[in-house]
Amino acid sequence: MSVRRLAAEAIQPSSFAFSAENLTWAKNKIAEYPAGRQQSAVIPLLMRVQDQEGWISRMAIEHIADMLGMAYIRVLEVATFYTQFQLQPVGTKAHIQVCGTTPCMLRGAEDIRAVCERRIHAEPHHTNADGSLSWEEVECLGACVNAPMVAIGHDTYEDLTVERFEEILDAFAAGKGASITPGPQTKRQFAAAEGGATTLTEKPTAKRTRIEFPPPPPPAAAPGAPAAAPAPAPAPTTPGRKRKVSEEAAPALNEPKRAKKLPVETAEAERLKADAAAKANGQPNRAMREDATGAESPAGKIDGGKAPGKTAASAPATPAKGAISPTRDAGAKPKGKKS
Repeated sequence: MSVRRLAAEAIQPSSFAFSAENLTWAKNKIAEYPAGRQQSAVIPLLMRVQDQEGWISRMAIEHIADMLGMAYIRVLEVATFYTQFQLQPVGTKAHIQVCGTTPCMLRGAEDIRAVCERRIHAEPHHTNADGSLSWEEVECLGACVNAPMVAIGHDTYEDLTVERFEEILDAFAAGKGASITPGPQTKRQFAAAEGGATTLTEKPTAKRTRIEFPPPPPPAAAPGAPAAAPAPAPAPTTPGRKRKVSEEAAPALNEPKRAKKLPVETAEAERLKADAAAKANGQPNRAMREDATGAESPAGKIDGGKAPGKTAASAPATPAKGAISPTRDAGAKPKGKKS
C-alpha cells in the first residue's frame, strides 16, 4: 500500500475558502444529515474542495474540520486513505488518470501511458512545463469492456487509440476539453457490442403484444365409441363453511388438535411421582450387586465359576512322579520308561 502524504510546506497555500456557490452547497449538504451526524459529510465536502481547487491542501482539511466540528487528524485520515483525493497540485486544465488494470493493459493501456510520459512528464503526479496537465496510473475505472480508458475529472473516455488520445490531450491543453464527448470514442453505444446490437433490436412500444391463444379442441371420438360424458359441475359450497382440504394438500390444516399445556404445578407433581416409582433417589443403580454371581462380580470366582448349588470342586492333586496324567490317553506310555 502506498504512503500518501500532504504536499510540501513550500507549496501549501496560506488559506482556503469555499466560493459563495460552493459554500451554499456545503451547508445544504451538511443539513442533509441528522443532528449529531454531520461529520458524515466529510467525503462530499473534500470532493467539493478538489472540484474547486484541483487538489486538497492542509488549510482545506483544517477548514472542513472546523465546519464539521472534527479533529484535524480525523479529516486528514480520510483524505490520505482514499486515492481519489489529490494531495498535491495537479494540472490546471486536466489531470489524466490512466487505467492500468489487466483488461486495459491487454487492450493498449501501455501505449496510452507512453503518451502521458512523452507529452506531460516522465513520472506520474508531476505537471508539464506550463502546469496545465498532469497524469497518474490508477486501478480499474469500471468500464473494462470499453478498454483502454482514462478518466479526466468526473468523466471517462473509453475505447481509446493512441491517435484519439492525442486529440483529447490537444483539446484539454487548449482549454477546449468540453468539446470532447465523454464515453466511448468509437461508434459503440455505451458498452454494446462494437458491431452494433444483435439482440433486442425491435423498437419498444407501450402496447402489449401478448396474444391469448384459445384452448385446443377436445380429441375426436373414435367411430362407434360412446360420447364422452360431460365433466361434472363443481359442487356448490355452503357460504361460511370451510371446505375440507386433503392432508396431502395442506397437512397443517388437518393436524389433530394438540393437548392443552399442563400447569407447572401439575407437571412437577407428575415428575416427582415418576421419580419415586423409578426409585430415582440420586443413589447409583446397583443392578449388578457385589454378591451377585457372574463373571463381572467377586462371586464369579467362587467354585471356579461353577453355578451355585453344586458341590465345590477340590483342587486337583499333583500327580505322583511317573503316574499317568488322567488327561493323557490310557494306552500311552510314559516318557522315560522302556517297554
